[in-house]
Amino acid sequence: MIVCVAVVGHQNNPLYIQSFTEADDALKLHHIVHCSLDVVDERVNNPKKSGPLLNETFLGLLYPTENYKVYGYLTNTKVKFILVTTDLDVKDADVRNFFRRFHAAYVDAVSNPFHVPGKKITSRTFAERVSTIVKAFGLSSAG
Repeated sequence: MIVCVAVVGHQNNPLYIQSFTEADDALKLHHIVHCSLDVVDERVNNPKKSGPLLNETFLGLLYPTENYKVYGYLTNTKVKFILVTTDLDVKDADVRNFFRRFHAAYVDAVSNPFHVPGKKITSRTFAERVSTIVKAFGLSSAG
């Protein structure tokens, strides 16, 4: 089950963060997302040590914790997508598919002429689309 998704700008500023758990966990999930940015920067700045190719946008598993797994994705414009899940046996193909759909929703949201680049994403349509993608991920990874 996905517990949190985040969009982080190229200057590590949060553009969108949504948790899908109780309010008590929100601060902990924000901390996990913030900590994952160090791992993303390390992988981007030292590509030889970590494996993914320079043109690979899916960063894979950033790090596991006791209760969560954190995955990352980097767009061509250096915007980072972070996914925090409680599924400890999730497949990389499912996560790639999630990020592909999430990226399409993000592109639609920032293509809105009323969106100011670099500012937080406040679109209700984007939030609804993200919720739909998260629910679909839960169904596909369960089966």
